[in-house]
Amino acid sequence: MNYTWQWQIFLKDNGGGQTYLNWLMSAWGWTLSVALSAWVVALLLGCLVGILRTTPSKALTLAGDIWTEVFRNVPLLVQIFLWYFVVPVIVPVFSRVPSFVLVVLALGFFTSARISEQVKAGIQALPAGQRLAGLAMGLTLIQTYRHVLLPVAFRIVIPPLTSEAMNIIKNSSVAFAVSIAELTMFAMQAQEETSRGIEIYLAVTGLYFISAFAINRAAIFVEHLVQVPGMAGAGK
Repeated sequence: MNYTWQWQIFLKDNGGGQTYLNWLMSAWGWTLSVALSAWVVALLLGCLVGILRTTPSKALTLAGDIWTEVFRNVPLLVQIFLWYFVVPVIVPVFSRVPSFVLVVLALGFFTSARISEQVKAGIQALPAGQRLAGLAMGLTLIQTYRHVLLPVAFRIVIPPLTSEAMNIIKNSSVAFAVSIAELTMFAMQAQEETSRGIEIYLAVTGLYFISAFAINRAAIFVEHLVQVPGMAGAGK
């Protein structure tokens, strides 16, 4: 099969006063904006919920477990539709909230449930004696978490958190379902207008790869930066 590549398609006007390349860059910006905003929400909530699930309080542990199971076990696309179509009916004030914010909340809450599992596992991987030693020294439970448990636990969970950060870039593609002009929506619309699906989808795939790869490299740098000297694997 002979195929004539036409990468110059990205320099053509899309009929809206901009080239397809400009449109592609704008869509990339929306993808990164959705992913970064959702990551902030997910990281804050996920860490909080993960910590609560390891406390001695049964009520807090149960609340954290419920949060995790609800948001982890409902498909992301369904959650986005719930936020977009159902929540505004139940809580009318959400009808005035931009779709960008709703997508960020849906993606952030979904990812927070996964992060809570990572944080919980990181804390539980530590010897029980560390918590007891902190309390025996007169530290409060909060101080024990802050000064003894979390500094080590977060070093443990950096690799799985890296995977979640990369996943949130890919999962942001569902934002097209509520008309966010991100990469996937660009690819669908541009392919229909130009009939150059191979070039369009290869370009979009490349930008997704670049985004995820940059996160991976940054996380590896941070992991080496905060690694405790003498730990197994140091310097790899």
